[in-house]
Amino acid sequence: MSDLIRLQKYLAAGGVASRRAAEKLIEAGKVKVNGKVVKKLGVKIDALHDIIEVDNSVITVPDKKQYYLLNKPKGYLTTVRDPFGRPTVMDLFPQELRKGLFPVGRLDLDTEGLLLVTNDGETAFRLTHPRFKIKKKYIARVKGIPREKDLQQFKKEILLEDGPTSPADAAIISTDKSNALLQITLHEGKKRQIKRMCKTLGYPVLSLKRTAIAFLKLHGLRPGGYRTLTPLEINKLATLLGLKV
Repeated sequence: MSDLIRLQKYLAAGGVASRRAAEKLIEAGKVKVNGKVVKKLGVKIDALHDIIEVDNSVITVPDKKQYYLLNKPKGYLTTVRDPFGRPTVMDLFPQELRKGLFPVGRLDLDTEGLLLVTNDGETAFRLTHPRFKIKKKYIARVKGIPREKDLQQFKKEILLEDGPTSPADAAIISTDKSNALLQITLHEGKKRQIKRMCKTLGYPVLSLKRTAIAFLKLHGLRPGGYRTLTPLEINKLATLLGLKV
């Protein structure tokens, strides 16, 4: 790391949050540099000498980056902490591993499946930013059986209240009398996107599971279980994201 670095990038590298979430902390006035509140984005700090605080806690950059794959069960919030004391995905890790870790992206309370947990803010930023077009795969059980023209609509765009979606893929895996099991692949991360897409087309989601992030898959992970990424996976992920190995 060079001596001068953008404040939000330093916070991400320090495991505070992803870079985008760190920007929100700055704008909210929760970040201090050498005792003074900084609300302006793009400010550069001296990583070796400046003292950086978030909510009056000094932030340091960890020497070692950590990466865990978690199979998130239903009933856990995808956040580091909850002010109301509800269970979060961090409760699935032992206390000694939690410092500096945060989940990458979000899965709803009732959504399960693959989640990356790390202290590497730059990797988190690139995995979640649509510019990098990292594909995520989901299995969704929906009410009703989609028509072919509706499946094709995923590949075009679906107009939601916050704008049109980018092209995605949807295919039927199986059906019964009144429901269908779909595999959906997309690279965006709008809030509750799959649920809203399906509802807009007339097929409410009954259950949802994320099964893959790029080449990373759920294989062998029980609900609530986690594992570290292998060195090969870390190198492959860095290459995919355009980061130095």
